[in-house]
Amino acid sequence: MKSISSFILCVMFLASCGNQQGDPGSNQVSSFPVITLSRKSTVLYADYPATLQGHQTVEIRPRVSGYITKMYVDEGAWVKKGEKLFKLNSEEYEQQVRSAKADVEAAESAVNTASMNLKKTKPLADKDIVSQYDVESAQYNLQSKKAALAQANANLINAQTNLGYTIVKSPADGVIGNIPYRVGSLVSSNITKPLTVVSDITQMYAYFSMSERDLLEMMKEAKGTDLREKIKQMPPISFIMADNSVYPHKGDLEIASGLINKSTGSANFRATFPNPEKLLRSGGSGTVRIPIPKDSVLIVPKKATYDLQNRHFVYVVGSNGKVQSTPISVSSVSNPKTYVVKSGLKVGDKIVINGLPKLQDGMTISPTPVNTDSVFESLTSDSTDFVN
Repeated sequence: MKSISSFILCVMFLASCGNQQGDPGSNQVSSFPVITLSRKSTVLYADYPATLQGHQTVEIRPRVSGYITKMYVDEGAWVKKGEKLFKLNSEEYEQQVRSAKADVEAAESAVNTASMNLKKTKPLADKDIVSQYDVESAQYNLQSKKAALAQANANLINAQTNLGYTIVKSPADGVIGNIPYRVGSLVSSNITKPLTVVSDITQMYAYFSMSERDLLEMMKEAKGTDLREKIKQMPPISFIMADNSVYPHKGDLEIASGLINKSTGSANFRATFPNPEKLLRSGGSGTVRIPIPKDSVLIVPKKATYDLQNRHFVYVVGSNGKVQSTPISVSSVSNPKTYVVKSGLKVGDKIVINGLPKLQDGMTISPTPVNTDSVFESLTSDSTDFVN
């Protein structure tokens, strides 16, 4: 009986040892999809929070003082250049125009009288009835009256201009902003808040900041001899709207400032987007997505990595079929579905691309080769269709 018991214990021990060969708790080695790394070209996407501003934003302020007597538009309305916005009480300015016209008429009469006096004096001087001094006095008097007429005409033009200012018009095409004043409000040129703001949104500026590190990494791959030329030759960029949808029109990247902010270590940029459907509005926000082409780099799918203590890891498959957890360093910008590896992997390495939660360091697997090109074609198709 003792020999039989010893035999049974031996069999159980060998069975338990066999279970440790493959997956925990299994006698069979599991299959996992594996790709072989090679250098490829790809496009990375850097995302930056941005604020929107119209191509032209104009504060509307009155040029003269007065009470608002009529409002021709409401908030959010689209207006054309020269369109009426507000009307101020005009009685005072109408009176100034009438008074200025009367002054002009009086000045014209004075000029006519002085002209007649000069015409009368010249013949008398020719006959030595009056002196030459009287002629010169008449001439100077006429010049004085003409100057007074010019001043009266200038006052009339000024009065008419002020009367015209009682009708406040839009200086540009655009959308009416908030209107803090209503009919009956007393306004003037020095009011703290403008009557409203007209924003031309046919083109939109998306302002954002980029760190010096990101700027340098982006410029390394760009073509051109200097920063402006490199930016000019970059591909069109995308805008992710506040609802996480992709704006249908592409934009162009421009430099908003040529300096690096010393306190933040970032540079200011803007992107210009057409806005024919008026989807974008001044004061809005979203995300600017910049494509950054990369040539001859190692790429791994994000689904083939896992994070531990703020580090990225992949499972590399050895020649004996055992997987080794390997830390990698990746680019600070990425494709929404892939990473560009800076260190930790090399050409020819085989990595597991699926089923990572089932793996353990040192575990033996049965690698199932997967066509690398087909994997990355599906992952690096137009990534602007994906939103992080």
